[in-house]
Amino acid sequence: MRRTFLGAGLALLLAVAACSGPTSTAAPGPTSGGPSTGAPSASRQSPAEVERTLASLRRVDDLPMWEMTYVGDYDPTVGTDAAPPSPFGCSLFAAWGDPGRPLFARNFDWEANPALVLRTDPPDGYATVSLVDMSYLGVGDDPTGDRRLLDAPLLPFDGMNERGLAVGLAADDAATARPVAGKPTVGSVRILRLVLDQAATVDEAVAVLTRHNLDFEGGPPLHYLLADASGTSAVVEFVDGAMRVEKGRGSWQALTNVPVIDVPEERRRADHRYGLLAAALTKAGGVVDDRAALELLNDVRQGHTRWSVTYGLRSGDIHLRTARGTERAYRLPLTLP
Repeated sequence: MRRTFLGAGLALLLAVAACSGPTSTAAPGPTSGGPSTGAPSASRQSPAEVERTLASLRRVDDLPMWEMTYVGDYDPTVGTDAAPPSPFGCSLFAAWGDPGRPLFARNFDWEANPALVLRTDPPDGYATVSLVDMSYLGVGDDPTGDRRLLDAPLLPFDGMNERGLAVGLAADDAATARPVAGKPTVGSVRILRLVLDQAATVDEAVAVLTRHNLDFEGGPPLHYLLADASGTSAVVEFVDGAMRVEKGRGSWQALTNVPVIDVPEERRRADHRYGLLAAALTKAGGVVDDRAALELLNDVRQGHTRWSVTYGLRSGDIHLRTARGTERAYRLPLTLP
């Protein structure tokens, strides 16, 4: 699964839609070259891989936005996560009106924290590009040399893997997750890492979620949007303690911060941001390219939108626009069936 990532400074907007909860930790194992903070580390890297990872960090925007390539392996079940403040909002959609160009898009609306574009390619998982709110690692605006960055793979707020599977989260105050005996518990942000590393399709992603209990304690409860290269999408919500899944129908599926499962479409559209997304995507027949998607995200952006991003689920193209207006483009080479 070794892949080369090509990053270039092109148009892309980071318009952030607030959505994240804490993640629980499992018993730590031995580390090699991990952060010397006294806390369990995700790093399973050699000292040389740690050095190469930290040396790859570079600032690309005054958000501030950084980029980093994680070299080597990590344990996605350990690490330290801070509890977030109250959420502000989130806007996400998947569109597959053009079957050859399915697309996933999202705004991340949150606190004014530094962010990170992270490349990972673990030996036992899929290569990914994801976006991380670095405040959850405890680092500041300039994290140069900070070994806490070695836990960055644990906190993807959205991302896409080399099989064209994308996932994003949004706050859902109505969500409740009841633990099921015998299942491991994982944090509500951490689960995105497991999905990106292990799942090639929406069905496989749902299976990963099904195998785990989610921990919403200490942060806002969440719901999730999944989409893959075949044009399949799904919303995953937690209703009355149980996980529920609604597959996308027609040519698009959208998610903001209101529940959608068992909610009539008319009531969903009463939410301002969902209504704008639904009207525009219906009019377009679900056919949107990255530029049109960014403009639609701009229509639903808020004063605290941190970034807007689109993921091309068959092209591997990623377009990002930050709250500072910087636009960048990346490519994740895909290995489609």
